[in-house]
Amino acid sequence: MSSTASASASASGPLPGSAPASEAAGPAAAAVDPTAVFVRLKLSLIRNGLKGSSKRKAAYFTSLAFALVVAFFLTFGLAMLHGHAHANTVVVLLAAILALGWTFMPLFFPTGDETLDPSRLVMLPLRPRPLVRALLASSLIGIGPLFTLCVAVGSVVAVARGSAGIVAGVVAAPLLLLGCVALARTVATANVGLLSSRKGRDLAVLSGLVIAVGAQLANFASQRLMEAGGLAQLEPAAAVVQWLPPATAVGMVDSASRGAYGTAAAQLALTVLAVVLLMWLWERSLTRLMVTPDGSTIAAAGGREKRESAGAGIWSWLPAGRTGATLQRTLRYAVREPKTKMSWVSALAVGLIIPVFNALQGTGSVYLACFGAGMLGVQMYNQFGQDTSAFWMVAQTIGGTRDAYVELRARAYALALVTVPYTVVVTAVTAALVGDWQGFPAGLGMALALLGSMLCTGALASARFPYSIPTDGAFKNVAPGQGGLAWSGIFAGLLASAVICSPVIALTIWFKAADGMESLSWTVLPLGVVWGAAAAWAGVRLAAPVVARKLPEILQAVSKG
Repeated sequence: MSSTASASASASGPLPGSAPASEAAGPAAAAVDPTAVFVRLKLSLIRNGLKGSSKRKAAYFTSLAFALVVAFFLTFGLAMLHGHAHANTVVVLLAAILALGWTFMPLFFPTGDETLDPSRLVMLPLRPRPLVRALLASSLIGIGPLFTLCVAVGSVVAVARGSAGIVAGVVAAPLLLLGCVALARTVATANVGLLSSRKGRDLAVLSGLVIAVGAQLANFASQRLMEAGGLAQLEPAAAVVQWLPPATAVGMVDSASRGAYGTAAAQLALTVLAVVLLMWLWERSLTRLMVTPDGSTIAAAGGREKRESAGAGIWSWLPAGRTGATLQRTLRYAVREPKTKMSWVSALAVGLIIPVFNALQGTGSVYLACFGAGMLGVQMYNQFGQDTSAFWMVAQTIGGTRDAYVELRARAYALALVTVPYTVVVTAVTAALVGDWQGFPAGLGMALALLGSMLCTGALASARFPYSIPTDGAFKNVAPGQGGLAWSGIFAGLLASAVICSPVIALTIWFKAADGMESLSWTVLPLGVVWGAAAAWAGVRLAAPVVARKLPEILQAVSKG
């Protein structure tokens, strides 16, 4: 945005509140309104972003259409709640969820809106207060504000009754939107150093975890809510939330509709006070940003050196030679590389959430621990593509089948180093929650057999179906034109894994179904360990000569992104 802003500032002249040098430009400079300039800049950014890229244009209009459809049905559904006894409970809690989304989404998706970074404007001759007004106006343009306004209108319609309620609703809808946008801008500006750093961009890896956990929590809460007697159970929470801005704006409409004008006035005052306070905090953050040098890079570098020296002893436990080096590189990628970290965090979280939440809902089974092993087993697929363009350095050290075998074996070791203890813990937790310790050995044995089978097929898929993972975009996991290759490897690998571990599965089912055989189900555990280890070894052995023979093709495939 800085280049566009600089060009527009140069074309339009200095803005109000500029430095003394700009005041010499004469009274014409004072006529320029920074708010109008920034609104035009935002519209230009949207318009220019759609030029020259049909994919970007399609993605934008698809997102716009999806947001409008969801907003329409949500607004219509809220409007249908008009007159319902618990309408205020629903809309107040929805307003609070909306505000939470505006607060945290800029931290999880800092690249979603490039205007969130005000550090690009520090070289412009602008003072913080005019800049706050201009940025606030430009922030009201976009899909997010439009969606929020639709939800606000639907919420107001749901609870507004009588002339007092309608008047309060006319004030409440823009106040809710203004509060959400001001909250997002204040948080983003206060964390601009974090958002513009690599560590801040790595926050995007948590989005998968938040979405996965949030979906399961919503599912769990909805089921419990229906069992407990419906929306009446949420009234105590809504009674508290309606005094927390900006949800107070919606609570004000309900209070005015009920004739509680004193309560409505207090909620209105609280909402306005919160918006003013957020604007003041935003202005202070902008002032500090514009006059304080950024030392985050130096601090981060010093902290990194300390961490490197402090963590040197951890790696000394690894074996020497190529195996130890590959283990260390693979584990470091899982901790540092954003795409790999996002994949690992999501797999670890979802692999635990599914069996635990099913157990809490009374539909769990100890065998659902296999889901966690399967989620982590997928990490073995496309091992070379995970290195992105850096794989050429690894390729220089592979001189034959033996080198390829040691490389793949060490990568499998690194995955097993995390996955095996994780699988044991997940299986034990699930067994404890469902009260089925007798099934623990069989569940763990089946999970380990599945993990070994996926290590086998993952090694083969990495050799035969390599593809590139783009470095840009948090959710771009396959380079253009390689989607079919990626899905072919994954689906073929999953089917082959099921076939490989089918004897262990069949034996477990037989022990469970046959009369008097359940007491022997513990034998599935040692069988699963041996079967999984043998399958993983065989897969690495079979994949190694393929890697050595097709190394130039693999290098070309993973370097396309």
